[in-house]
Amino acid sequence: MIIKESAENYLESILVIKNQKGFVRSIDIANDLEVSKPSVSVAMKNFREEGYITVDPDGNIDLTEKGLNIAKRVLERHEVISKALMALGVSEKTALEDSCKIEHVISEETFSSIKEFLKSKNIEF
Repeated sequence: MIIKESAENYLESILVIKNQKGFVRSIDIANDLEVSKPSVSVAMKNFREEGYITVDPDGNIDLTEKGLNIAKRVLERHEVISKALMALGVSEKTALEDSCKIEHVISEETFSSIKEFLKSKNIEF
């Protein structure tokens, strides 16, 4: 399944916030992604319609299995790529910024090779 980079960023953000706080609200996503609350509202409406999230009556956002699968994939790519870049000597700040861009366009073959390389060097991710 192919979804837009911005949608992947939203889903990843929901997963990260949920892991950190235990719950997710629209304002948390807006703050995390530095986007407007109305932008988040539009995205959440679309995600509900597409079956990526559910929203309870109190406004708490949860990923569905479909949304969670995408979010986990994107987050894993982010973490692995940033670790690989830091292992190459890239600063943490730059590695995190660059991995956020790379995670959306890297092929499965290249990503798998990076993971195997890190494992062979005993680099945790």
